[in-house]
Amino acid sequence: MGTFLLRRVLLGLLTLFAVSVVTFLMFFALPRDPAAAMCPKNCDAQRLERVRDELGLNDPKAVQYLRYFKGVFAGRDGCPAPCLGYSYVNNEPVRDTFTRTLPVTLSIVVPAAVLWLALGIGLGMLSALRRGTVFDRLAIGFSLSGASMQLYFVGGVLLLVFVYSLKVLPYPRYTPLLDDPLAWLTALVLPWCTLAFLFSAVYARLARAQMLETMSEDYVRTARAKGLPERTVVRRHVLRAAVTPLVTAAGLDVGTALGGTVITETTFGFRGLGRTAIDAVRDGDLPTIMATVLLAAAFIIVANIVVDALYTQIDPRVRLR
Repeated sequence: MGTFLLRRVLLGLLTLFAVSVVTFLMFFALPRDPAAAMCPKNCDAQRLERVRDELGLNDPKAVQYLRYFKGVFAGRDGCPAPCLGYSYVNNEPVRDTFTRTLPVTLSIVVPAAVLWLALGIGLGMLSALRRGTVFDRLAIGFSLSGASMQLYFVGGVLLLVFVYSLKVLPYPRYTPLLDDPLAWLTALVLPWCTLAFLFSAVYARLARAQMLETMSEDYVRTARAKGLPERTVVRRHVLRAAVTPLVTAAGLDVGTALGGTVITETTFGFRGLGRTAIDAVRDGDLPTIMATVLLAAAFIIVANIVVDALYTQIDPRVRLR
Protein backbone atom coordinates (compact mmCIF):
# COMPACT_ATOMS: atom_id res chain seq x y z
CA MET A 1 0.00 0.00 0.00
CA GLY A 2 2.83 2.38 0.85
CA THR A 3 4.56 1.75 -2.49
CA PHE A 4 1.27 2.21 -4.32
CA LEU A 5 0.62 5.59 -2.68
CA LEU A 6 4.21 6.67 -3.25
CA ARG A 7 3.89 5.97 -6.97
CA ARG A 8 0.61 7.92 -7.12
CA VAL A 9 2.11 10.87 -5.25
CA LEU A 10 5.17 10.96 -7.52
CA LEU A 11 2.94 10.80 -10.58
CA GLY A 12 0.82 13.60 -9.13
CA LEU A 13 3.90 15.76 -8.55
CA LEU A 14 5.06 15.09 -12.10
CA THR A 15 1.64 16.11 -13.41
CA LEU A 16 1.71 19.29 -11.32
CA PHE A 17 5.18 20.07 -12.67
CA ALA A 18 3.91 19.64 -16.24
CA VAL A 19 0.96 21.94 -15.51
CA SER A 20 3.29 24.60 -14.11
CA VAL A 21 5.55 24.40 -17.18
CA VAL A 22 2.65 24.66 -19.64
CA THR A 23 1.07 27.52 -17.71
CA PHE A 24 4.34 29.42 -17.50
CA LEU A 25 5.00 29.01 -21.21
CA MET A 26 1.49 30.18 -22.09
CA PHE A 27 1.92 33.46 -20.22
CA PHE A 28 5.64 34.20 -20.43
CA ALA A 29 6.93 32.52 -23.60
CA LEU A 30 4.41 33.96 -26.04
CA PRO A 31 5.56 36.89 -28.22
CA ARG A 32 4.16 39.66 -26.03
CA ASP A 33 5.23 41.68 -23.01
CA PRO A 34 3.96 40.09 -19.75
CA ALA A 35 4.83 43.24 -17.83
CA ALA A 36 2.39 45.28 -19.93
CA ALA A 37 -0.35 42.74 -19.20
CA MET A 38 0.28 42.72 -15.45
CA CYS A 39 0.82 46.44 -14.97
CA PRO A 40 -2.35 48.53 -14.43
CA LYS A 41 -3.79 50.55 -17.31
CA ASN A 42 -2.33 53.82 -15.99
CA CYS A 43 1.14 52.29 -15.89
CA ASP A 44 3.77 54.64 -17.34
CA ALA A 45 7.03 53.62 -18.99
CA GLN A 46 9.05 54.04 -15.80
CA ARG A 47 6.77 51.81 -13.75
CA LEU A 48 6.56 49.32 -16.60
CA GLU A 49 10.33 48.99 -16.62
CA ARG A 50 10.33 48.60 -12.82
CA VAL A 51 7.78 45.78 -13.07
CA ARG A 52 9.87 44.11 -15.76
CA ASP A 53 12.96 44.37 -13.58
CA GLU A 54 11.20 43.13 -10.41
CA LEU A 55 9.82 40.11 -12.25
CA GLY A 56 13.16 39.35 -13.88
CA LEU A 57 11.64 39.36 -17.36
CA ASN A 58 14.95 40.37 -18.89
CA ASP A 59 16.46 37.02 -17.85
CA PRO A 60 16.29 33.90 -20.05
CA LYS A 61 13.01 31.98 -19.94
CA ALA A 62 14.62 28.98 -18.25
CA VAL A 63 15.96 31.18 -15.46
CA GLN A 64 12.56 32.81 -15.05
CA TYR A 65 10.82 29.44 -14.72
CA LEU A 66 13.38 28.06 -12.27
CA ARG A 67 12.89 31.19 -10.14
CA TYR A 68 9.13 30.72 -10.25
CA PHE A 69 9.41 26.99 -9.49
CA LYS A 70 11.73 27.64 -6.57
CA GLY A 71 9.36 30.26 -5.20
CA VAL A 72 6.39 27.88 -5.25
CA PHE A 73 8.12 25.04 -3.42
CA ALA A 74 10.98 26.65 -1.53
CA GLY A 75 10.16 30.35 -1.38
CA ARG A 76 12.20 33.36 -2.43
CA ASP A 77 13.80 36.34 -0.74
CA GLY A 78 11.14 37.99 1.39
CA CYS A 79 8.45 35.61 0.14
CA PRO A 80 8.02 32.30 2.02
CA ALA A 81 6.81 29.15 0.28
CA PRO A 82 4.50 28.86 -1.46
CA CYS A 83 5.50 32.10 -3.14
CA LEU A 84 3.00 32.55 -5.97
CA GLY A 85 4.17 35.92 -7.22
CA TYR A 86 3.02 39.50 -6.76
CA SER A 87 -0.22 40.94 -8.12
CA TYR A 88 0.25 44.49 -9.39
CA VAL A 89 -3.50 44.71 -9.91
CA ASN A 90 -4.30 44.03 -6.24
CA ASN A 91 -1.00 45.51 -5.00
CA GLU A 92 -0.30 42.51 -2.77
CA PRO A 93 1.32 39.07 -2.98
CA VAL A 94 -0.91 36.43 -4.53
CA ARG A 95 -0.41 34.33 -1.44
CA ASP A 96 -2.20 36.99 0.65
CA THR A 97 -5.12 36.98 -1.79
CA PHE A 98 -5.45 33.21 -1.50
CA THR A 99 -5.19 33.37 2.28
CA ARG A 100 -8.46 35.35 2.26
CA THR A 101 -10.30 33.53 -0.52
CA LEU A 102 -9.34 29.87 -0.02
CA PRO A 103 -11.14 29.50 3.36
CA VAL A 104 -14.31 30.84 1.71
CA THR A 105 -14.24 28.20 -1.02
CA LEU A 106 -13.36 25.43 1.43
CA SER A 107 -16.22 26.48 3.72
CA ILE A 108 -18.66 26.29 0.82
CA VAL A 109 -17.51 23.10 -0.89
CA VAL A 110 -16.50 20.68 1.87
CA PRO A 111 -19.73 20.71 3.95
CA ALA A 112 -21.82 20.84 0.77
CA ALA A 113 -19.97 17.79 -0.59
CA VAL A 114 -20.75 15.84 2.59
CA LEU A 115 -24.43 16.74 2.20
CA TRP A 116 -24.76 15.93 -1.48
CA LEU A 117 -22.88 12.63 -1.20
CA ALA A 118 -24.87 11.44 1.80
CA LEU A 119 -28.22 12.55 0.39
CA GLY A 120 -27.62 11.53 -3.22
CA ILE A 121 -26.04 8.12 -2.64
CA GLY A 122 -28.45 7.24 0.15
CA LEU A 123 -31.49 8.25 -1.88
CA GLY A 124 -30.29 6.42 -4.98
CA MET A 125 -29.56 3.18 -3.16
CA LEU A 126 -32.87 3.18 -1.30
CA SER A 127 -34.63 3.87 -4.58
CA ALA A 128 -32.94 0.87 -6.21
CA LEU A 129 -33.81 -1.41 -3.30
CA ARG A 130 -37.45 -0.27 -3.54
CA ARG A 131 -37.69 -0.29 -7.29
CA GLY A 132 -41.19 0.35 -8.64
CA THR A 133 -42.60 1.72 -5.38
CA VAL A 134 -43.94 5.20 -4.69
CA PHE A 135 -40.65 6.08 -2.99
CA ASP A 136 -38.77 5.11 -6.16
CA ARG A 137 -40.98 7.33 -8.32
CA LEU A 138 -40.59 10.26 -5.94
CA ALA A 139 -36.80 9.79 -5.91
CA ILE A 140 -36.72 9.75 -9.71
CA GLY A 141 -38.80 12.93 -9.79
CA PHE A 142 -36.44 14.57 -7.32
CA SER A 143 -33.39 13.64 -9.37
CA LEU A 144 -34.93 14.85 -12.61
CA SER A 145 -35.92 18.15 -11.00
CA GLY A 146 -32.48 18.76 -9.56
CA ALA A 147 -30.67 17.77 -12.76
CA SER A 148 -32.81 20.13 -14.87
CA MET A 149 -32.34 23.26 -12.74
CA GLN A 150 -29.53 25.80 -12.70
CA LEU A 151 -27.61 26.83 -9.62
CA TYR A 152 -28.29 30.55 -9.97
CA PHE A 153 -32.06 29.87 -10.21
CA VAL A 154 -32.20 27.61 -7.15
CA GLY A 155 -29.94 29.95 -5.19
CA GLY A 156 -32.04 32.96 -6.14
CA VAL A 157 -35.26 31.23 -5.07
CA LEU A 158 -33.76 30.25 -1.72
CA LEU A 159 -32.57 33.83 -1.17
CA LEU A 160 -36.01 35.18 -2.05
CA VAL A 161 -37.84 32.79 0.27
CA PHE A 162 -35.59 32.52 3.34
CA VAL A 163 -33.81 35.90 3.31
CA TYR A 164 -36.18 38.45 1.77
CA SER A 165 -39.65 36.94 2.37
CA LEU A 166 -39.53 34.86 5.55
CA LYS A 167 -36.44 36.65 6.90
CA VAL A 168 -35.36 33.61 8.88
CA LEU A 169 -31.78 33.89 7.63
CA PRO A 170 -29.49 36.89 7.17
CA TYR A 171 -28.07 37.76 3.80
CA PRO A 172 -25.00 35.53 3.31
CA ARG A 173 -21.80 37.24 4.40
CA TYR A 174 -18.76 35.11 5.09
CA THR A 175 -17.48 35.05 8.67
CA PRO A 176 -14.48 32.87 9.63
CA LEU A 177 -15.49 29.78 11.54
CA LEU A 178 -13.25 30.50 14.54
CA ASP A 179 -14.49 34.09 14.84
CA ASP A 180 -18.21 33.27 15.05
CA PRO A 181 -19.36 29.68 14.38
CA LEU A 182 -23.05 30.62 14.36
CA ALA A 183 -22.56 33.44 11.85
CA TRP A 184 -20.43 31.11 9.72
CA LEU A 185 -23.22 28.51 9.74
CA THR A 186 -26.11 30.86 8.98
CA ALA A 187 -24.20 32.53 6.16
CA LEU A 188 -23.38 29.26 4.40
CA VAL A 189 -26.49 27.15 4.90
CA LEU A 190 -28.13 28.40 1.69
CA PRO A 191 -25.09 27.70 -0.54
CA TRP A 192 -24.81 24.25 1.05
CA CYS A 193 -28.47 23.46 0.41
CA THR A 194 -28.26 24.73 -3.16
CA LEU A 195 -25.21 22.64 -4.04
CA ALA A 196 -26.56 19.62 -2.14
CA PHE A 197 -29.86 19.74 -4.03
CA LEU A 198 -28.29 19.99 -7.48
CA PHE A 199 -25.41 17.56 -7.01
CA SER A 200 -27.37 15.00 -4.97
CA ALA A 201 -29.87 14.71 -7.81
CA VAL A 202 -27.08 13.57 -10.13
CA TYR A 203 -25.65 11.15 -7.57
CA ALA A 204 -29.09 9.72 -6.83
CA ARG A 205 -29.55 8.78 -10.48
CA LEU A 206 -26.03 7.38 -10.73
CA ALA A 207 -26.31 5.40 -7.48
CA ARG A 208 -29.67 3.94 -8.49
CA ALA A 209 -28.37 2.85 -11.89
CA GLN A 210 -25.24 1.29 -10.40
CA MET A 211 -27.22 -0.55 -7.74
CA LEU A 212 -29.68 -2.00 -10.26
CA GLU A 213 -26.86 -3.07 -12.58
CA THR A 214 -24.91 -4.70 -9.75
CA MET A 215 -27.95 -6.54 -8.38
CA SER A 216 -28.39 -8.21 -11.77
CA GLU A 217 -24.87 -9.68 -11.77
CA ASP A 218 -24.35 -13.44 -11.59
CA TYR A 219 -22.38 -13.39 -8.35
CA VAL A 220 -25.23 -11.56 -6.60
CA ARG A 221 -27.73 -14.18 -7.77
CA THR A 222 -25.32 -16.88 -6.62
CA ALA A 223 -25.07 -15.30 -3.17
CA ARG A 224 -28.85 -15.25 -2.91
CA ALA A 225 -29.07 -18.85 -4.11
CA LYS A 226 -26.74 -19.88 -1.29
CA GLY A 227 -29.33 -18.61 1.15
CA LEU A 228 -27.48 -15.53 2.41
CA PRO A 229 -29.74 -12.95 4.04
CA GLU A 230 -30.70 -10.04 1.79
CA ARG A 231 -29.01 -7.57 4.12
CA THR A 232 -25.74 -9.48 3.85
CA VAL A 233 -25.99 -9.69 0.06
CA VAL A 234 -26.59 -5.97 -0.25
CA ARG A 235 -23.91 -4.93 2.23
CA ARG A 236 -21.10 -7.28 1.21
CA HIS A 237 -21.65 -7.79 -2.50
CA VAL A 238 -23.82 -5.02 -3.94
CA LEU A 239 -22.75 -1.86 -2.13
CA ARG A 240 -18.99 -2.35 -2.48
CA ALA A 241 -19.24 -2.91 -6.22
CA ALA A 242 -21.81 -0.17 -6.84
CA VAL A 243 -19.99 2.52 -4.90
CA THR A 244 -16.77 2.42 -6.98
CA PRO A 245 -18.01 4.64 -9.86
CA LEU A 246 -19.55 6.98 -7.28
CA VAL A 247 -16.16 7.44 -5.63
CA THR A 248 -14.68 8.34 -9.02
CA ALA A 249 -17.36 10.92 -9.71
CA ALA A 250 -17.10 12.34 -6.20
CA GLY A 251 -13.35 12.79 -6.45
CA LEU A 252 -13.59 14.70 -9.72
CA ASP A 253 -16.54 16.83 -8.61
CA VAL A 254 -15.06 17.80 -5.26
CA GLY A 255 -11.63 18.48 -6.77
CA THR A 256 -13.14 20.66 -9.48
CA ALA A 257 -15.40 22.50 -7.04
CA LEU A 258 -12.47 23.28 -4.77
CA GLY A 259 -10.78 24.91 -7.75
CA GLY A 260 -13.46 27.59 -7.67
CA THR A 261 -17.25 27.64 -7.42
CA VAL A 262 -17.75 30.69 -9.61
CA ILE A 263 -21.55 30.64 -9.97
CA THR A 264 -22.15 29.79 -6.32
CA GLU A 265 -19.90 32.59 -5.09
CA THR A 266 -21.44 35.08 -7.49
CA THR A 267 -25.02 34.10 -6.64
CA PHE A 268 -24.54 34.48 -2.89
CA GLY A 269 -22.07 37.35 -2.93
CA PHE A 270 -18.99 35.49 -1.66
CA ARG A 271 -15.46 36.14 -2.84
CA GLY A 272 -13.64 32.85 -3.07
CA LEU A 273 -11.25 31.29 -5.55
CA GLY A 274 -13.84 31.32 -8.32
CA ARG A 275 -14.52 35.06 -8.32
CA THR A 276 -10.85 35.74 -7.77
CA ALA A 277 -10.01 33.77 -10.92
CA ILE A 278 -12.70 35.55 -12.96
CA ASP A 279 -11.50 38.98 -11.82
CA ALA A 280 -7.91 38.01 -12.58
CA VAL A 281 -8.81 37.00 -16.13
CA ARG A 282 -10.76 40.22 -16.64
CA ASP A 283 -7.94 42.41 -15.28
CA GLY A 284 -5.10 40.47 -16.93
CA ASP A 285 -3.60 39.57 -13.54
CA LEU A 286 -1.19 36.89 -14.78
CA PRO A 287 0.37 35.86 -11.43
CA THR A 288 -3.09 35.29 -9.92
CA ILE A 289 -4.26 33.36 -12.99
CA MET A 290 -1.18 31.12 -12.89
CA ALA A 291 -1.56 30.50 -9.17
CA THR A 292 -5.27 29.69 -9.58
CA VAL A 293 -4.56 27.19 -12.34
CA LEU A 294 -1.81 25.57 -10.29
CA LEU A 295 -3.99 25.37 -7.17
CA ALA A 296 -6.97 23.95 -9.08
CA ALA A 297 -4.72 21.32 -10.65
CA ALA A 298 -3.35 20.44 -7.20
CA PHE A 299 -6.89 19.92 -5.86
CA ILE A 300 -7.81 17.60 -8.72
CA ILE A 301 -4.55 15.63 -8.40
CA VAL A 302 -5.03 15.17 -4.66
CA ALA A 303 -8.64 14.11 -5.21
CA ASN A 304 -7.52 11.48 -7.73
CA ILE A 305 -4.88 10.13 -5.34
CA VAL A 306 -7.52 9.80 -2.61
CA VAL A 307 -9.85 8.03 -5.05
CA ASP A 308 -7.12 5.57 -6.07
CA ALA A 309 -6.41 4.82 -2.42
CA LEU A 310 -10.10 4.28 -1.68
CA TYR A 311 -10.38 1.87 -4.61
CA THR A 312 -8.03 -0.57 -2.94
CA GLN A 313 -10.15 -0.58 0.22
CA ILE A 314 -13.61 -0.65 -1.38
CA ASP A 315 -13.27 -3.11 -4.26
CA PRO A 316 -11.24 -6.30 -3.69
CA ARG A 317 -10.94 -6.72 -7.47
CA VAL A 318 -8.62 -3.71 -7.62
CA ARG A 319 -4.97 -4.66 -7.29
CA LEU A 320 -2.09 -2.46 -6.22
CA ARG A 321 0.01 -3.53 -9.18
